[in-house]
Amino acid sequence: LKRGRGSTDNTKTFADLFEKLDANKDGKVDVSELKTGLAAMGFSMGKGEAQKIFASGDTDKDEGLDFEEFSKYLKEHEKKLRLTFKSLDKNQDGRIDAREIQQSFKDLGLNLTDRDAEKILHSIDADGTMTVDWNEWREHFLFNPADDLQEIIRYWKHSTVLDIGDSLTIPDEFTEEEKTTGIWWKQLVAGGMAGAVSRTGTAPLDRMKVFMQVHSSKSNKISLVDGFKQMIKEGGVASLWRGNGVNVIKIAPETAIKFMAYEQKLLAKDGGKIQSHERFMAGSLAGATAQTAIYPMEVMKTRLTLRKTGQYSGMFDCAKKILKKEGVKAFYKGYVPNILGIIPYAGIDLAVYETLKNAWLSRYAKDTANPGILVLLGCGTISSTCGQLASYPLALVRTRMQAQASMEGSEQVSMSKLVKKIMQKEGFFGLYRGILPNFMKVIPAVSISYVVYEYMRSGLGISK
Repeated sequence: LKRGRGSTDNTKTFADLFEKLDANKDGKVDVSELKTGLAAMGFSMGKGEAQKIFASGDTDKDEGLDFEEFSKYLKEHEKKLRLTFKSLDKNQDGRIDAREIQQSFKDLGLNLTDRDAEKILHSIDADGTMTVDWNEWREHFLFNPADDLQEIIRYWKHSTVLDIGDSLTIPDEFTEEEKTTGIWWKQLVAGGMAGAVSRTGTAPLDRMKVFMQVHSSKSNKISLVDGFKQMIKEGGVASLWRGNGVNVIKIAPETAIKFMAYEQKLLAKDGGKIQSHERFMAGSLAGATAQTAIYPMEVMKTRLTLRKTGQYSGMFDCAKKILKKEGVKAFYKGYVPNILGIIPYAGIDLAVYETLKNAWLSRYAKDTANPGILVLLGCGTISSTCGQLASYPLALVRTRMQAQASMEGSEQVSMSKLVKKIMQKEGFFGLYRGILPNFMKVIPAVSISYVVYEYMRSGLGISK
């Protein structure tokens, strides 16, 4: 789109656009025509963006934009985009560069690396100058309903609050505007609810994983089918959800503590600017802080998952019996391998996630710096799987240590002795018992999380 200087040229440009979009030539552009026409012209529209344009432009609410409504919307939108452009153009030279984008993020309480700022700039920069002038800015955002600085930065930024059953991922940052308006807690509530439904939906596979980690061995091989048969025979179909209650309950305190710890940015230097390696360390420390605070619930989750019918009446009865029989120390069994597992998991998860996301952006993203939620979920699924492969042996050792006292005749051993024992009796692959149901639950967990998260976002009134 090339913009003329005069209002006549502007009107002609809008008229040409309107004619291209009005596919059935009825004098109106509906949502379907808008989406199809803009896609044909190379414009990328996110979910719900066409509806937002109609909500603003369709003044007579007849589910179609006539030329007057169409041109009026674009003129008003242009005015807002001009103001946003001026607010980003800090030195008022008529061009936006990477440093000005970074400063705008910083003004909203967010940190952006040089590389990410350049990536955003590159997605808008049409002439390859590594700066953006008004015409490039206008062309890029003309059909994006975001029109103020906060909305545009939220468009650039992605959120990673979805829970897929493993809670060691590094927290996302919230802007000052999101904190002030309360969007941050709505995001966390939406993510927490998605996690609760997701964990409940995949609980049978999670219980099977724990069951195989503790009971399966070379001499007692347990297949998926055999494992489910044993569990159903012992406690009925409902027993497949043992331990799920405490697994869901711990989402709230764990997420809250993790985000509060991460927000401290104890490792940040240079006036609060946080680099990728610092973000990784801050995220790992936040995860370790949250895990330390809620770890007794992790132990109870394992004990409740493995319990036999009638062994515990509930979470509080489980806690009471553990305390009485084994003392306070029992609530931190397996703590060391759990904390050690955070570093390889979070490190590999973040590295693979960023590599995949950046590879997708460089290959496919021609006019956007936002890959979209489905691409991000795909990257997250693969990166989480890679992280699990690296940290799984430590997770298995942790689970066995947590379960030790609950198993009759089980020897109480340290982490190093347990690893040595597994290697001697079962070999290297003995450290990966139960990994099949663990991998099997990733895709359904991500899918359930995504659907519930989107419904919750809509219900809580969070804009896309």
